[in-house]
Amino acid sequence: MEERIEVEKIAKLARLKLNEEEIKKFKLDLKEVKEMFDEIDKIEVKENPCFHPVEVKNVMRKDKVRKGFSLKEVFSNTEQKEKNFLKGPSV
Repeated sequence: MEERIEVEKIAKLARLKLNEEEIKKFKLDLKEVKEMFDEIDKIEVKENPCFHPVEVKNVMRKDKVRKGFSLKEVFSNTEQKEKNFLKGPSV
């Protein structure tokens, strides 16, 4: 009976409406999945878990300080400006 409650709870969370036949099928499927996880829990692990089998490295380049654009250069290609800001559409 407990498995039926689990299936109904999961179905409710997933916003699924299951009929009796589907509940029976998923009850058996859920039981099988739980048994598989019980088998995995029996494995004795002595080392820390490995979440990334391949080392993750940062592939970003180093920042370089460069001279930026002057205001004249920034606004040279637009008419949409107001004071020292680019002007966008009204919202």
